[in-house]
Amino acid sequence: MSLRKTNFVYGEFYHIYNRGINKQKIFHDSADYHRFLKLLYTANSEKNLVIRNFSKEVYQLKKGERLVSIGAYCLMPNHFHILITQTEKGDITKFMHKLCTAYSMYYNNKYQRTGKLFEGKFKSEYAGTDNYLKYLFSYIHLNPLKIKDTEWKNKSVEKWAKDFLGTYKFSSYTDYLGQEREDKVILDKSDFPDYFPTRASFQREIADWLNLA
Repeated sequence: MSLRKTNFVYGEFYHIYNRGINKQKIFHDSADYHRFLKLLYTANSEKNLVIRNFSKEVYQLKKGERLVSIGAYCLMPNHFHILITQTEKGDITKFMHKLCTAYSMYYNNKYQRTGKLFEGKFKSEYAGTDNYLKYLFSYIHLNPLKIKDTEWKNKSVEKWAKDFLGTYKFSSYTDYLGQEREDKVILDKSDFPDYFPTRASFQREIADWLNLA
């Protein structure tokens, strides 16, 4: 995987995303999703990623200095979204290279395939305004609704949508609801604006978007 030439700036925020080549699935079962989640944590380090240490206790590993801070994420069957900012001495490109390379190696080995897994270099959008950055927290966290109903935006969905999002394990949605789970260590909320100081404020924001249907 070639390195991206984009110059990411410390203190700025970016929406990072990519999908499987030819829109193919990149997550087939729970183990695949959990592998990627753990890589979001372990790849976020100045130290080299040591696969032999990849165990159930991976969240207790001493990583060294972080490369990035992650404010939100969502994994979908054939793509992913990450809301990210670079640390002062970190590097978004290095983090994404480590993350995608490690997951591609895992995936190709598990499914006995060769070649590229992702559709070229990862994509990035600069969140240059406060309104857009805040919007991305909702956009990313609402993505799983497409799994249940691709046309959800054109319907009245608030009740079932809230229930579904609350049970979806492969995004940071439940972390903003204050649920205790080991994956919460992936996030570094303190490096992002405090748009949702309480669980209720986050729930209101999501409800507002659902009520737009």
